[in-house]
Amino acid sequence: MNNPYLPRPIKIIDRWEESGIDHTFRVENDMNLIGGQFLQLSIPGVGEAPISISDFTDKYLDMTIRKVGKLTDGIFDLQAGDKIFVRGPYGNGFNLDQYKGKNLVIVAGGTGLAPVKNVVNYFYNNMDLVKSFTLIVGFKTPNDILFRDEIKKWSEKINVVLTVDSADESWTGETGLVTKHIAVCDMKDLDNTEVIVVGPPIMMKFATIEFVKRGLAEEKIWVSFERKMSCGIGKCGHCKIDETYVCLEGPVFNYVKAKELID
Repeated sequence: MNNPYLPRPIKIIDRWEESGIDHTFRVENDMNLIGGQFLQLSIPGVGEAPISISDFTDKYLDMTIRKVGKLTDGIFDLQAGDKIFVRGPYGNGFNLDQYKGKNLVIVAGGTGLAPVKNVVNYFYNNMDLVKSFTLIVGFKTPNDILFRDEIKKWSEKINVVLTVDSADESWTGETGLVTKHIAVCDMKDLDNTEVIVVGPPIMMKFATIEFVKRGLAEEKIWVSFERKMSCGIGKCGHCKIDETYVCLEGPVFNYVKAKELID
């Protein structure tokens, strides 16, 4: 009998530091995945939590994890060769066909870059499939920047705006909130523009408002919710907002739907 709550072990292939509190764990992969989906990651006797898949191939998948509590403390004690337990994948993910042939703008704040990293990599490797591609990504400080090497690589093909809220004396790049840079983003062809916004709720709220102020139709904006998913299969109700189960219908939503999902 198939038990949907039963996790299975997978082997950690590699791990590396992204920032002082964020590490990426690479594990073996035998699943069919869509960028934007998540897994329920667990250590028996310690706990379980939803973790976004930050990138994947048919051989491996990456999860970028912040050390914030008992479970992640336990995960950070694991090394290559150890096993961790997973359920999933869950969620709808991003429909890449939606963005093909369009001017694609992705706005990501902090760890919100992880759920869209696979989408960024897909179009970075297939730039002929979009008319243009702008990535606006913001972090609190230079020390919080994730995926530094890949952001540098993306800049070779993508119009990347990397900004920090608070700079130090070593920072020579852009500063200010991502909304400041949305305000000057080239958006002349609104009919052929699609936008993805992922990050903290307050950042997504004001970023989406900024795009609407720029004249972009709400149905051309896509967001991904970070909720406390528990069962992942629409049974427990932890992620439920009104009648919507975020774990089943999301975490990726069109803004027309997402703007109505208020706790």
